[in-house]
Amino acid sequence: MEQNGNNNGSSDNKDILYLMGGVALIALGAGLVMTNPAVRQTVSGALSAVLPDLKGRFAPDLTGLGPDIQRYLKLRSM
Repeated sequence: MEQNGNNNGSSDNKDILYLMGGVALIALGAGLVMTNPAVRQTVSGALSAVLPDLKGRFAPDLTGLGPDIQRYLKLRSM
């Protein structure tokens, strides 16, 4: 059976939508799992054994943001 020209590719669009929705749910689930401190410590310990250069890089370094924030607030108040 041949499809109409109006619905051409709609099943492809649904497949891509389902794929992207699945990827988003996987990312959300991984983020929720990684919020647990015990899981984060276990994953960090396992990764540090494999990749020792990553040790301590899971926590962002925010010390360099102070001057940028002050500069932004000064510009905004002008």
